[in-house]
Amino acid sequence: MSILKVARMGHPVLRQATPLVDPSEISKPEFQRLIDNMFDTMLEYEGIGLAAPQVHEGIRMFVAGVAGPDTVLSPIVIINPEIEPIGTRIDEDWEGCLSIPDVRGRVPRAAEIRVRALDRKGQQQTMTANGFPARVMQHETDHLDGVLFLDRMKSFESLTFIEEYGRYWEKSDS
Repeated sequence: MSILKVARMGHPVLRQATPLVDPSEISKPEFQRLIDNMFDTMLEYEGIGLAAPQVHEGIRMFVAGVAGPDTVLSPIVIINPEIEPIGTRIDEDWEGCLSIPDVRGRVPRAAEIRVRALDRKGQQQTMTANGFPARVMQHETDHLDGVLFLDRMKSFESLTFIEEYGRYWEKSDS
């Protein structure tokens, strides 16, 4: 597969809302190849999610997946997502982004969500997510609407480079 070029903050593709994917496009080889290439790109850059606009594709789709000691988000393909918060609880936690390399900040997000979307085969799916998986899905869906995590921050006081995050913030969050 191929590693794709990741758009960085400032590129106009990151600020454009994406149109819905026509379900008839999903089964086409080039669409399936894009999905594979997005997973390869996400893994190459050690990401946990990657939206199509981040690889210069103006379509409403993202891939995600991560395994860790406390959280597992199995690899998923989400096409034409609709997200609905469940309840009113908002959690604020750290986020980063492959399009804003080496920077972290605290972002408020709905603690639990319901997601309606198409999967890799074009099948309708509905799922709920909470905690970290919910955060990832909201972050990636924001990319599909031209929104960056910086836009969601209440304050820039927590905005930090990864090196300083590891030095000063990560320890205090444990």
